[in-house]
Amino acid sequence: MNKLFYARLAGSNVRKNASLFVPYLLTCTLTVAMFYLFHSLGANPGLQELRGGDTLWGIMQLGNGIVALFACIFLFYTNSFLAKRRKREFGLFNILGMEKRHLARLLLWETIYTACISLALGMGIGILLDKLMYMVITRMLGGGVALGFYISGAVMLDVVKLFAFIYTAIFLYSLLQMQTASPIQLLQSDRAGEREPRTRRLMALAGAICLGAGYYLALTTRSAIAVVNVFFVAVLLVIAGTYLLFIAGSIALLKMLRKNKKFYYQTSHFISVSGMLYRMKQNAAGLANICILSTMVMVMISSTLSLMLGLNDAVKRYCSFDIALDAPVTHTDPAVFEAALDQALAEEQAQPTYKVAYRYLSFAALRQGEGFSTDRSQATMLDLDKVCNLLFMPAADYTRATGIEVEVGPGQALIYSNRNPWEYDTLSVLGETFDIAGQLETVPGDKDVAADISPSYYLVVDEETLEQVYQKQQAAYGETASSITLCCGMDFDLDDSRQIDLAAALRDKLDSQGFAFSINSRARQLYDLRGMYGGLFFLGIFLGLLFTVAAVLIIYYKQLSEGYADKERFEILQKVGMSHAEVKGTIRSQILTVFFLPLLTAGVHIAFAYPFIARMLALLGLQNHLLFTLCTLGSFGIFALLYALIYRITAKTYYRIVSW
Repeated sequence: MNKLFYARLAGSNVRKNASLFVPYLLTCTLTVAMFYLFHSLGANPGLQELRGGDTLWGIMQLGNGIVALFACIFLFYTNSFLAKRRKREFGLFNILGMEKRHLARLLLWETIYTACISLALGMGIGILLDKLMYMVITRMLGGGVALGFYISGAVMLDVVKLFAFIYTAIFLYSLLQMQTASPIQLLQSDRAGEREPRTRRLMALAGAICLGAGYYLALTTRSAIAVVNVFFVAVLLVIAGTYLLFIAGSIALLKMLRKNKKFYYQTSHFISVSGMLYRMKQNAAGLANICILSTMVMVMISSTLSLMLGLNDAVKRYCSFDIALDAPVTHTDPAVFEAALDQALAEEQAQPTYKVAYRYLSFAALRQGEGFSTDRSQATMLDLDKVCNLLFMPAADYTRATGIEVEVGPGQALIYSNRNPWEYDTLSVLGETFDIAGQLETVPGDKDVAADISPSYYLVVDEETLEQVYQKQQAAYGETASSITLCCGMDFDLDDSRQIDLAAALRDKLDSQGFAFSINSRARQLYDLRGMYGGLFFLGIFLGLLFTVAAVLIIYYKQLSEGYADKERFEILQKVGMSHAEVKGTIRSQILTVFFLPLLTAGVHIAFAYPFIARMLALLGLQNHLLFTLCTLGSFGIFALLYALIYRITAKTYYRIVSW
C-alpha cells in the first residue's frame, strides 16, 4: 500500500467533514494565537522599561499560565465532540476491512494536519497582532512605541512544545478509546445511552445546598480582608452547585413539563421535550459549562473595565498628597528630618504649594463592642471581619496640621471614622478607656484613611496619652509593634513625570544622610496602578474573548451533535406528514426550552456575586459602585445580544441538519 495513502485519506476526511473540522481548527488556531500573544508580550524586554510595566509583566505571566491550562482543558473538551461524531465513521472503516492499526495511522495524520495548520496560522496571527497589542499596552501606560516587530524564537519554541504535548495527549486518548471499542460499539456510539434518566433528588439537593452556601458567603462576607479568604471557596461552591443542579435539575424540569398536559401534548413541545429528556444527562454538563463560562466572561470584563475607567478617580480620591514621607520618630528626630527635607527640596528647586507634618501611631486591633482587643492568641480566621485600624495623634500636631484648635484632657479622645460614626461614649483598648469628647469631621491624610480596606478610627489625644498607648502597644505586639511615625505630606504644581523624578531625588538625598523613612508619590502610584489595572483589563478582555469563543463552540458542537442524533428521528416524522414549518416550531421549542437557561443562571450568579466582587474591587482601590454597576449591566446586555445571535445561527445549523 502506498505510504502516502493514509495521509491523502486523512486530508480527504478533513475536507469532507469541514462542518466538524473547521470550527475545531478555528478553536485550535485561536488558542495558539492567544498563548503566543501572552507569552510574547510577557517576554518583550520593552514592557518592563515602561513605567508600571513591571506590574503588568507579572500579570502577563499569570495570564500566560491561565491560557496554557485553559488550552489543555478546552482542546480536550472540543475534541470530544469531534471524536464522538467520528467514531461511527471509524467503525464503518473497521467493518470494511481496515484494522485498528490502520485507523491509528489515519488518526495520526489527522492530528498532524490539525497541529501543523493551527500552529502555523496561530503563530502567524499572534505575530501580526503582537505589535498591535504592544501598542495598546504602551498607550495605556503612556509610553512610546519603538519601530519593528518583536519575534522571539524561545517563545515560538515554547508554543510548539505546549501544543505538541496537547495534541499528543489528545491523539493517545482518542487511540485508547478506539482500541478498546468494538466495530459495533463504534457504529452505535452516537445512539448509546438513550435511556430515560432517573430523577436524582439527592444530587439536586446537594446542588441547591452548594449554590445556597456560595450565595450566602457572597452576601454575608462584609470585610474586604475576609473576602480574599472565602472567595475561592464561594466560587468552587457555586461551580459545584451549578453542575449538580443542571444535571439533576434539568431532568426534573423536563419531567415536570411532561406532566403538564396542556404544555406537553402539543406537537412541537411533545417532540422537543421527549427528545431532550433522553439526552439531558449528556447535555446538562455542556449547559453547565456554558453557564460557568458566561459568568466568567461577564465578571472579568465588567470588573477589569471598572478598574480601568475608575483609575484616575481612585488615585485622586485616595491619595492625600502628591508626595508623602513617613519616618519613625524612634529612629529620627522630627525637627532634624524636616530640616533635611527642606534642604533637599531647596536643592531640587521644588517649592511645595502645600506642606503639612504630623505624628501618628497606627496599629491593628479586633473590634469587640465599644472596645478593641490586641490579644492575637484568641484571634481566628472568623475574626477577620472584625479587624480595624487605630490611629492615635497628639492634639498639638492635629492643630498644626489642620489649623483647627482642639483641646483634650487626660483620658479623653476626639474620634474620626472612615466608615460609620463611633456610636459609643467611650472606647477601650490596651487597658485604657477613653471618654469620647467629640466627633471630628476631618483629619490630616483623610484620603489615605478613606482608602483603608478595614474600618479605621483616628483618635486625637494629649501628648502623655500618646506615649502611654505607644508603650502598651510595644508590650502587646513585641517585634511586630508599630512606631510613632512622622508624616510629611506635600503638594506641588508639577507634572507627573517631574513629581516622580523629584520623589526619586528626595529618596536618594535623604537615604545618603542615613534617615529611615518611606516615600510615596501620587504620580508613581498612578503609573503603577495603570500598569496593574491595564494588565488586568488586558487579561480580562483576552480571557473574556477566549471564554466567549469557548462558549460559542460548545453551543455550536452541542447543536451539531444533537442535530445528527435527531436527523433520523425527524426524517421519520417528516415522512409521516410533519411539515417543515412544524419542524421549525419543534426546533425552536427544543432550543428555547433550555438554550437560554445558562444565560439566565449566569445572570443570577452575577447578581448574588455583585456585593462580593465590589468588596474585592475595594481591595484594589475602586469604591465607585455606580461605575461598577453600569459596567456590569453593560457587559450582561452585550453578552445577552451575542448569545441571542448565537441562538439564531445554531438554530439554522440544527435545522439544516435535521431537514429532509
